[in-house]
Amino acid sequence: MPPFLLARADDAQIATVAALVSLLCLWLAMRAGRRRRLLDDTPVSKALSVFIGEVELDGVCVLERPFIGELSGKPCVAYRWTVSEQWVRWETETYTDDKGRTRTRRVRRTGWDVVAGGRESSGFYLRDETGFVWVDPDGAVFDDVETFSRYVDRSDPLYYTKSPDETVEGSTGERHFQEYGVVVGTRLFVRGRASERTDIPAAKIAKHPDQEMFIITHRRESELSDGSATAFVIWSVLGAVPAALASFGLMGARAVVGDVPVAAFVGVGVYGLLFLLGWVWMVFNSLVGVRNRVARARSLVEVQLKRRADLIPRLAACLAGYRAHERAVQETVAALRAQAAGGGLSAVGPSLLALREAYPDILAVESFNALSSGVVETEQRIALARNYLNDCVMFHNIRLERVPDRYVARLAGMRAEEPFRAEGFERLPSAVTFS
Repeated sequence: MPPFLLARADDAQIATVAALVSLLCLWLAMRAGRRRRLLDDTPVSKALSVFIGEVELDGVCVLERPFIGELSGKPCVAYRWTVSEQWVRWETETYTDDKGRTRTRRVRRTGWDVVAGGRESSGFYLRDETGFVWVDPDGAVFDDVETFSRYVDRSDPLYYTKSPDETVEGSTGERHFQEYGVVVGTRLFVRGRASERTDIPAAKIAKHPDQEMFIITHRRESELSDGSATAFVIWSVLGAVPAALASFGLMGARAVVGDVPVAAFVGVGVYGLLFLLGWVWMVFNSLVGVRNRVARARSLVEVQLKRRADLIPRLAACLAGYRAHERAVQETVAALRAQAAGGGLSAVGPSLLALREAYPDILAVESFNALSSGVVETEQRIALARNYLNDCVMFHNIRLERVPDRYVARLAGMRAEEPFRAEGFERLPSAVTFS
């Protein structure tokens, strides 16, 4: 094959590789941008108002029976630990010298081998001021922290306490004990998909095939958002460099006209067009996601209002029955007390026995407390659902007004949403009355 064809084949290969690298950088940039928008466009929920769908929570982790860290001794909801041993070895290496001859030489290498380790993890509750939500960390991006780290030699009792007596080949006698975990009481940020629990009527956050993002971290939401924004900028800029190289490889001698690098402008121009298309696609999907989140939040308010309309009257009806029972018991007791005062003690005994069998417990006080708690919790759920809806509406409307998102929203025909307004009889508080 002629040499110039070989040169052109090499240029084509370089151009192909550079183009693939540029597309990879573009994909990573769009991924980071989408991640930032998902974080910014989802309001943080309270534990009591966690419903089905994508949610964000901020609270402390608790576990009834926490794990005790193997090295730190701290109560954890999850931890992992390793013991690494340092070694130094002389090894034979084969190499080719500058004259093309194969030779061998002895080289000194050093490294670390893991000689012991383990992990423990479990689901846990995330607690805030309104309640608890069960979180299953399986499948999540779990961001733990270092809870223990120490370098020891054979003179330290820890050297043989948590690791085997045998040493690796070429051991220097130094071991590194390290543990990472999440201590009970640590404040966590959780972003995932909530679903219904099967054991009790409550929500849980766990791995789901339709989840957009599943993160458990001790960092704040703003830190995650800023990190994604930085990654978006870096990957976007880096992608332009291989795009220019790819254009040089394809254009060959036409890469430079005079002193002007034409290929660089062509490659960057094509990359810029692809970036614009990707950005429009990302923004449009983000706006659609925010709009759907508003619709879901509005339906959740309706669910809570319907729950109040159905639940409170039934609780009141049950309590009315207990109240009637207690009134009957009190009237009977008063009548028996009057008979006893008249001296008819022998006649009172059978009536008291029958009364005890008919009404073994007086439950009106407990029932009143249960009704009061139910009413308070229901109203709290409604208030939190309304606040969540209004937050979603606010985020949606801000997106529609922010430059340059507003231009994509205008092209898609999206309009601002209205915040929640109480209308209709179902939205009025349920009257609690007893006949």
